[in-house]
Amino acid sequence: MEKFVIRGGNKLNGKINISGAKNAALAIIPAAIFAGEPCRIENVPDISDVKMISKILRHIGAEVTSPEDGVLVIDPTNVKSDITIRDDMTKKLRASYYLLGVLLGQYGSACVALPGGCYFGVRPIDQHIKAFEALGAKVNTDNAVVKVESEELYGSSIYLDVVSVGATINAMLAAVKAKGLTVIENAAREPHIVDLANFLNSMGADVRGAGTEVIKIRGVSQMHGCTYSIIPDQIEAGTYMVAAAAAGGDVVINNVIPKHLESITNKLEDCGITVIEGDESVRIISDGNHPKACRVKTSPHPGFPTDMQPQFATLLCIGNGTSTVVEDVWDNRFKYIDQLRRMGANIIVNGDTALITGVEKLHSAPVEADDLRAGAAMVIAGLIADGETTIENIRLIDRGYEKLIEKLTAVGADIARVHFDEE
Repeated sequence: MEKFVIRGGNKLNGKINISGAKNAALAIIPAAIFAGEPCRIENVPDISDVKMISKILRHIGAEVTSPEDGVLVIDPTNVKSDITIRDDMTKKLRASYYLLGVLLGQYGSACVALPGGCYFGVRPIDQHIKAFEALGAKVNTDNAVVKVESEELYGSSIYLDVVSVGATINAMLAAVKAKGLTVIENAAREPHIVDLANFLNSMGADVRGAGTEVIKIRGVSQMHGCTYSIIPDQIEAGTYMVAAAAAGGDVVINNVIPKHLESITNKLEDCGITVIEGDESVRIISDGNHPKACRVKTSPHPGFPTDMQPQFATLLCIGNGTSTVVEDVWDNRFKYIDQLRRMGANIIVNGDTALITGVEKLHSAPVEADDLRAGAAMVIAGLIADGETTIENIRLIDRGYEKLIEKLTAVGADIARVHFDEE
């Protein structure tokens, strides 16, 4: 077993380079199956989720190689759609359900065990099923396995009852080769949806409107290989922005798209943190003292991302006054609050709202990562706490952060990964 050990109190100074976007990679990698020939994907993050989606592709016959760091070459020539993608592969990776849309769109059938990933309460796939059925597929869910099949897919109008990133992506994937025009309304608008659309178009698809509430897809009969570079990870960038704001110092975060970070930037500025935007960078300047209290409410893009809520709440734990954090996307995302309380945070949770009264400082304690982003929040808490903080269950953090130790150490953090005996 492994854990992180952090000795808090150091200010952060220097530069951090951001990796490719996890959420874009997990949609783009399986979508390479549409090419029918090799695709080269660049700026791929070296994280455990990418390793798992690559393992799944190999399981169904794809050749996945990495000729150099940050690059995957995917050859889908020998992929077979009649191979069940088992529970032992899907239970730790929510994005495994994108194989449903890809294999249905390419081969007319797919059989995938229900997905896993971090647990934030019920995550139904009813909107995914609604999209597949609208395109003409038959869907059967039995024994926690989803089977979709269709002799022919036809373009259709799909209205998503809720704004769902996963359902938007799966509808796009299933529709790219469907006959005629598909219109997805109430679509999610996250940057990685735009990135997926750009990748599909680079392979010969006809996807328009990604990044808006209405996406139009005109089906094509053939697609082809391409070389494509994944966008930077806005959540990784936001995490380091908040870490620098909380710990204090002067950190330049490179390889970002500042527009993708606007909601995070705006909230940091509300807290009195200096954020300077460059063409492909943001600079965080903070004295490390108590930030101003503020109100944060999560919502789909372009609102404040739910994946940044735990990290920002950690910053507000040392805020000046009482802050309010409203979680309006997932219903069980405050599990990590008990970990922060162990470190001295003053937080009251009532339903979807957390009231955070700032304390003078956090104190070190043994904590654990309840999920990927909660784990990132524990890292930030460790950076600003007195003494030595240990974080267990760090495999969840490894799902989404490439070289976290190296990046934080390079800007002055005292953090290490250590092995320990589980007993």
